[in-house]
Amino acid sequence: MTLRYAYYGDDFTGSTDVLEQLAEGGVPAVLFLHLPDEKLLDRFPDAEAIGIAGDSRSRSPKWMEENLPTVYTSLQRASVVHYKTCSTFDSSPSVGSIGKAMDIGIDQFDAPAAIVVAAPYMGRYVSFGILFATAGDEIYRIDRHPTMAHHPVTPMHEPDLIKHLALQTDLNISNVTLSEMENITSATSAFDAAREDAKAVLFDGMTLEDLETTGAVLLARDQKFIVGSSGVTRALVLEWRKRGLLNDAIDIKTAKAVEQILVVSGSCSPVTEKQVFRASEQGYKMLFVDVSALLRDESSEARKLIAAAGDILSSGSSCVIHTAEGPLGASELAAGDRLGSALGRITKAIVEANSLRRIIFAGGDTSSHGVAQLGVDALTFVAPIEVGAPLVKAHSEDSSIDGLEMVLKGGQMGGEDFFETVRRGRSVPSTSSLRLSLPLSRSVARADIGSAKRQIID
Repeated sequence: MTLRYAYYGDDFTGSTDVLEQLAEGGVPAVLFLHLPDEKLLDRFPDAEAIGIAGDSRSRSPKWMEENLPTVYTSLQRASVVHYKTCSTFDSSPSVGSIGKAMDIGIDQFDAPAAIVVAAPYMGRYVSFGILFATAGDEIYRIDRHPTMAHHPVTPMHEPDLIKHLALQTDLNISNVTLSEMENITSATSAFDAAREDAKAVLFDGMTLEDLETTGAVLLARDQKFIVGSSGVTRALVLEWRKRGLLNDAIDIKTAKAVEQILVVSGSCSPVTEKQVFRASEQGYKMLFVDVSALLRDESSEARKLIAAAGDILSSGSSCVIHTAEGPLGASELAAGDRLGSALGRITKAIVEANSLRRIIFAGGDTSSHGVAQLGVDALTFVAPIEVGAPLVKAHSEDSSIDGLEMVLKGGQMGGEDFFETVRRGRSVPSTSSLRLSLPLSRSVARADIGSAKRQIID
């Protein structure tokens, strides 16, 4: 199998985000949920790109040292290898260290790294190394973001990405700034100059034009190893299309509606809180999880939840199982992998007992550790729903799971009607589609974040 691109996602939600970018660009792709052997690879002969959905975002540096070299080796055959991070870049020296993952990749591939975090189609901007992200209609410096500044595991307290990474790696990191991104020539010169002294180079970006420039530089310099958000994927796809390397026939389908869905949420994001509340208004039935009780006696609590969910689903309603109603209090438990795994086992039992065909996992850790319990071998793209949270299909040897459609949603993703949008299979129009012309000019985008830029020096 010849591959133009391969990636490892540090959580499952971000991994499906990349599937969406590839599908919209016309790149046949498959996402594996474990290291694929040749037999599994042979089931997807048309794939030009592959991914491995992981959970390193919630793992220690020691875990990375023990596991990432094998992962990187399995992706070596691709022309480009991407360590996929969340676009909010949340990480720490002890949990989900992006710096450690970058160190290992640089050693593995014996090549410097490029870093691309900007994803303007998702409201993620990098200006002179400072990360901004939207929340609702507002743009915030990441350390002032209402969710990411208070993340229960990896809160973002440093907006300067080079300073943020300096806590996780000793690498010298440089920056191709917005002033150098005005055209491909100046960006390429800046990248070349930066690589003379630095082992990693961060690209600024506020528009799709900036990503297009980034992609041109990366491919012109045959960049092997790249760290960052799905903006990496978008940058590469834009340049591949510009070079005429991709099939022009892009067939993006709309998903059909289903009668009912199951939502399993371990997210404590205010965005998900609003979605849960809105779903209750729309007739979804709620099951609140006592996290302490579940972790203390999983068997007993799981039986109660499975039975209660079965009663709801048999009545014809959709069901939401959730563990939080907004941000956790200071005394509340952030359980991470243990909670996500327990919710995954509960989900599998509910799906098997009720012949469900569509589900949602909400929350990065919930998605990563939950889906791992379902016995899924691979995921393929089905249809867009909202930017960064597509509908995907499971491939499994378990007949109750094979063909199951799911959305893996980060806590901050989606509008208030998101759960019902997924049930109805109705994609939300956005500026993300590669089939459209570039929607944002630099002048418009820079005006849009003018107020955010002032936060750099506040």
